[in-house]
Amino acid sequence: MTHTPELSANAAQTSPPPLLGLSALLRAAFRDEDLTVHVPALMARAENAGDAYAMLDLALILQLRFQKESGLAVLGEALKIRQLFRIASGSEDALHLLVIKTAGDLMANTPLECLLDDAGIAIDVLYVGPGLPWPERLPSHDLVFVAISEADAHRPLLAQLATYLQHWPRPVLNLPLRIPRLSRDEAFEVLRDVPGICMTATSRIGRRELQQLAADGSADRPVMPGIAFPIILRPLGSHAGTDLCRIDRAGDIAAYLQRVAAAQFFVANFIDYASADGLFRKFRVVQIDGRAFVCHMGISGHWMVHYPYEEMKADASRRQEEAAMMASFDQDFAVRHRDALAAIHARFGLDYVGFDCAQTRDGKLLIFEMANALVIHAIDDPGLFPYKAAQMHKVFAAFLDMLQRKALPRT
Repeated sequence: MTHTPELSANAAQTSPPPLLGLSALLRAAFRDEDLTVHVPALMARAENAGDAYAMLDLALILQLRFQKESGLAVLGEALKIRQLFRIASGSEDALHLLVIKTAGDLMANTPLECLLDDAGIAIDVLYVGPGLPWPERLPSHDLVFVAISEADAHRPLLAQLATYLQHWPRPVLNLPLRIPRLSRDEAFEVLRDVPGICMTATSRIGRRELQQLAADGSADRPVMPGIAFPIILRPLGSHAGTDLCRIDRAGDIAAYLQRVAAAQFFVANFIDYASADGLFRKFRVVQIDGRAFVCHMGISGHWMVHYPYEEMKADASRRQEEAAMMASFDQDFAVRHRDALAAIHARFGLDYVGFDCAQTRDGKLLIFEMANALVIHAIDDPGLFPYKAAQMHKVFAAFLDMLQRKALPRT
């Protein structure tokens, strides 16, 4: 990883086999469409022609149907055939983006396909990682986007990639050495002293330590310095609320460990962020070249807010509040938290990053999680959420504009 591969217009297929792709398959899955209708044709292409593009779609379908291990196995077979995939083609003078991913589940990489659906640019995806040789030739491109997500397992690869891209002849977005700082415990250290930001102390804790806390049974004893009951527990690497639990006292830990088999966990203080009306409001925000955009606001009677969910679908007043928030975001939320948002961009230094957040009762920006692989999409039911599409296309347009601005002029 110490040399720059040859950049060649012929290194990628200009007319690749058809690809359904993540954006279309995710949209179909969200609408409860039967993804298996695609399987026979994809299987025939994979078996008869060794078509890695068909295998890429099969791997996605399996994962979207909650068959993660099977999906990853099919992806692994596809990557034995090829590591480079042309997932979108543009005109001869269109922007050409090289995206670097690694093999993994749907959270392993930034889902750029949803941000760049029908963007009219050429996109090549290169998969790298253990067991995948580094190519000697790569397609010509205008800039590189590192899509590999923050995860403990990705740290060695990101460190290697940083060396590989150190003197790259094209602009590189989301520099790989900056991505590990998004982990829950490191992000807390990055942001802990920023005025206007509240982020709960977060540490790693092992199963044995939790078992000892459970055996002790004391709710008055701190879990560790800076962290005391009530606490939030989640396994390392979990997302979307999987095995996330509020623990009010040590006696509740044993029951949690019986349900969750993980060896390592994140532990954090629980912060009650309910608004004056008793409801919890959680925002998903992305920063594109430092500018903040809201992607959704969930409103719930429960502290663990998922989106979309039945409470939002059933309550027109909550959807109206979300629509009003989106309309006023630039003049209200973004202004109120201007300094905090500027600090986030300055300290992480990422071209594209997202976070889930809320507002505390004293007006601070409460950060739950920083991430570079949040799913940002425009697939909500337009009948229920007619205001969402315009907001999301504003996000997509800003992302494309960033790519175009950061690309070097062609000579």
